Amino acid sequence: MRALAIAATGMNAQQTNLEVIANNIANINTTGFKRARAEFTDLLYQVERTAGVPARGGENLVPEGAQIGLGVRTAAIRDIHLQGALEQTGNDLDVAINGQGYFQIQGPGGETLYTRDGAFNKNDTGQIVTLDGFTVDPAMTVPENTTKIAINDSGQVYATVDGADQLLGQLTLVNFANEPGLAAQGGNLFRETAASGAPIAGVPGDPGYGVLKQGYLENSNVDPVKEISELISAQRAYEMNSKVIQAADEMSGVVSKGIR
Repeated sequence: MRALAIAATGMNAQQTNLEVIANNIANINTTGFKRARAEFTDLLYQVERTAGVPARGGENLVPEGAQIGLGVRTAAIRDIHLQGALEQTGNDLDVAINGQGYFQIQGPGGETLYTRDGAFNKNDTGQIVTLDGFTVDPAMTVPENTTKIAINDSGQVYATVDGADQLLGQLTLVNFANEPGLAAQGGNLFRETAASGAPIAGVPGDPGYGVLKQGYLENSNVDPVKEISELISAQRAYEMNSKVIQAADEMSGVVSKGIR
C-alpha cells in the first residue's frame, strides 16, 4: 500500500523541520545568527490515467487524468538573512552592521570567511581578532599605549595614542548576489560557494552597504513566538502522518484477515 511509504516521507520531512526549528531556538541568543527555514517539494507522481489522450473510440480527449503523488522531500534549508535588532554593549571593539554586508575574517589556513558577528577583541600582539582568535581582514594592530579606540560609521578605526588620534585602518564589508547560497561553517562564520557568487567589497555607508555602529552587537533574528508556532505546526503534521500509517496498517490488516 503506497500510503505507508507516502506518510513515511511526510514523517521524515517533519523530523527535519523539527531539527531546523530546534537549531533556531538553541541559537536565540547567538550574536548575528540567522534563522533557517526548511523548504520542501513534492516527489514524483505515478500516472494512473493521462490527461489529454483520446478517449475510448478516439473521438474525444480525456479532460482530466489521474496522478498519485509519492510523498515529499527536503529541497533546501534556507537561512533567512534579515537584520537582527541592535543591542548596546558599550565595548569599544563591539561593532554591529546596520544594513547589508559581512565582515571578512581570515580563517584556518588563510581561508577568507565572512560573518555578521562584530564581537571583536585584541590578541596578545594587539591585532583585532574574533572571539575565536581569527584575524579581522584587513588586519589592524592596536598600539600598546592606546587609551581609546574609535570606529566611525564608515569603518575607519582610530586609536588615541599619547593624546593624539592615529588611523589604524579601514574596515570593509562585502555583499553577495545570493546570500542564502553561503555555507554556514559554525562559529558565526560563512563561506563563499558557487551558489552565493563572488564577494563584492565596499566601504560601509556606500550604496548597498550598511553602516557600522561601535559599541553595539546584532542580535539573532530568531522570533521565539514564530518558532513556537512553527514547532506546534510541525508536531501536528508529524502526528497526522503517523495516523495515516496507522490507518493504512489497519486497512491492510482487514484485507489479510479476509483472505485467511
